[in-house]
Amino acid sequence: MLVSAAAFTANILLIRALGQFHAVNVWLISSARFIVGLAIIYALYRREFAPRHLFIKPKLIGRGLIGGLGVYGTYLTVVELGAGRAILIGNTYVVFAALMAAVWLGEKLRPAFAVGAVITLAGLALLTNVFAPGVHPGVYELVAVGVALASAYVVVTIRQLHHTEHTSTIFGAQCVYGLLICAIPAALHPESIPPVGWAILLLASITAGIGQITMTRAFRDLPAGEGSFWQMLVPPGVALGGWLFFAEHFSPAEFAGAALILVGTAWSAIRR
Repeated sequence: MLVSAAAFTANILLIRALGQFHAVNVWLISSARFIVGLAIIYALYRREFAPRHLFIKPKLIGRGLIGGLGVYGTYLTVVELGAGRAILIGNTYVVFAALMAAVWLGEKLRPAFAVGAVITLAGLALLTNVFAPGVHPGVYELVAVGVALASAYVVVTIRQLHHTEHTSTIFGAQCVYGLLICAIPAALHPESIPPVGWAILLLASITAGIGQITMTRAFRDLPAGEGSFWQMLVPPGVALGGWLFFAEHFSPAEFAGAALILVGTAWSAIRR
């Protein structure tokens, strides 16, 4: 899970760098990630991968469709909102995943979880300027919240699928259905990308594949709360990278909201 967190942090910062370097279609970025992910699966898990299951198992289909849309939404918000803001909003999935796990997996929620949930939602409101006079959350902030809900669904579904499916098949569902969603729009809007841009895109896709396959494997043995806790290393890493490399900054209220999100999600995960 630590390897996964490091890989995802690198992936987001590389996508942010690509957006700075060249205006790239997000459909293309997502498609590249899914293609490289499938290549990793066939290179490492050719015998274990069961592609036929992807089209006959409803949970795999749901995991693939929601996960594919979540990847596109993540990259879209990183480009439009900045790496730190997008990933911090998306990190609220920890609270949503705990609630879904309680309903679908029967994982118990202690009363103290409510404290973390309230802190997290208060931080989300501050970060998205809900309380700021004359300022309202934009469409991309709403997309980022949708990404958080999608991530929560994916985490809980992965936990369910590990009872019957191999890691490669679960990861493959995201790659296959994500590619089905993104390939056509990417082909309809071709762009000329310089060699350096292709190199960054390839490296970003490789780090994404490493992050996803290691996270999926780790959730075989880790409870949803504990696994999500380790993934919370990604937002501060991305925020720090955004500040160092891309001059991203927060207003005092937004900084307070970011801090509350990290504290609230960490508290929720630890208490579980």
